Amino acid sequence: MASDWHIEGTYFEACTCKGACPCLYGGEPTEGTCDALVAWHIEHGRFGEVRLDGLNLAMALHTPGNMTDGDWKVVVYVDDDADGDQHEALVRIYGGEAGGHPAVLASFVGEILGVERAPMTFSADGRRLGVRIGEHGTADIEAIEGQAGDEVRISGHPVAVSPGNDLTVARSRAVRHEGHGIRLDLDGRTAYYAPFQYQAG
Repeated sequence: MASDWHIEGTYFEACTCKGACPCLYGGEPTEGTCDALVAWHIEHGRFGEVRLDGLNLAMALHTPGNMTDGDWKVVVYVDDDADGDQHEALVRIYGGEAGGHPAVLASFVGEILGVERAPMTFSADGRRLGVRIGEHGTADIEAIEGQAGDEVRISGHPVAVSPGNDLTVARSRAVRHEGHGIRLDLDGRTAYYAPFQYQAG
């Protein structure tokens, strides 16, 4: 396992919660359970000597209740552009084996339903972000407009995928996923995006 690694880029999530998602504050999902599609676009990164620039990873997940109670079920999609070493590096990082904040997130997972390679396309056009995961799923989200046309942001939330960064509040335009028992077909629900920085620690 490489002891020296770091990745940074943009992450976003879109889920089934309505309004301001209570999961960010350790509360109960608005629908009782929470299903989400989460994606990371790595702008710069390396795992030891393995470069990870430009690669993507996504997860479809189901939480049976409060996210902090764990027992998440997840499907992991690794960018098909990753070669063998890059694929292994991403699985180690996001599986928690390499430490850092991804290990904290991985500690909430109760069952990995599948790990698949898939062609992935990430897009960012101003305040609109999207990802396509082969034939498995898509997400299209857009920031909501705040005062004077500015972004609406949340800071200091205790349940954070990207600690130390403000979240930009968005709304899903369309989110679809089908696979391994996790189905998403929604729009107009909660979404967020933020920069992220993970490293060994």
